[in-house]
Amino acid sequence: MDKQAVRESVWDALEAEGIARFPFPPHGRIPNFAGASEAAERLAATEEWAAAATLKCNPDAPQLPVRRAALRAGKTVYAAQPRLRDPEPFLELDPDAVPDVDDATTVSGISEHGVPVGPEDVPDIDLIVSGSVAVTPAGARVGKGEGYSDLEWAMLAELDAVGPETTVATTVHERQVLDPADAPAPDAHDVPMDLICTPERTIRTGTPFERPRGVDWDALDDEKLAAIPVLAERAPE
Repeated sequence: MDKQAVRESVWDALEAEGIARFPFPPHGRIPNFAGASEAAERLAATEEWAAAATLKCNPDAPQLPVRRAALRAGKTVYAAQPRLRDPEPFLELDPDAVPDVDDATTVSGISEHGVPVGPEDVPDIDLIVSGSVAVTPAGARVGKGEGYSDLEWAMLAELDAVGPETTVATTVHERQVLDPADAPAPDAHDVPMDLICTPERTIRTGTPFERPRGVDWDALDDEKLAAIPVLAERAPE
């Protein structure tokens, strides 16, 4: 199956099997799932989590427990602004400056309480938590299809804020973990996962897939660049 077929299959299964949780429908988004809190607890039990002082996490509903656990553990959390359309495309949540962790970590609360920062102001990231539609045990990830998660990595890689030592993890339902035979091989711009945490288990992928080392400028057309000012101003002539 190609990536879109994988997405549709997983979204359909989560809905049909009663696994999906608000917001509905699961289609067209990083789907929320039953057991998201348990998956976050498994991630928080890893040594990579314990060692991380700074964390970048997607702002979607299934990773809400991850963001809350991070702030409560004293970790600084960064999240990307929608579609990277702001000149300062990341939002910083400082655990010492957030008055209400529960409110600040919701999808809407991040925008209210997060402090906008440019890529140069993002420090070295110890742990990235990505939302996924599907993953394989080897670390291949399928997102919702817009490509912004991979662009965020590429942008930060250009600035050496992420690199070989950065752990990349995802929290998903078991139903989102696919047999490799049912998923396409990742593209060159796809960021592979090191850790996959479900409500039932933690998978250390030992991924064989390489990480992007920066932005693939040739893959970005003028329309895409115009919509993302922070990339447009950094694009090579």
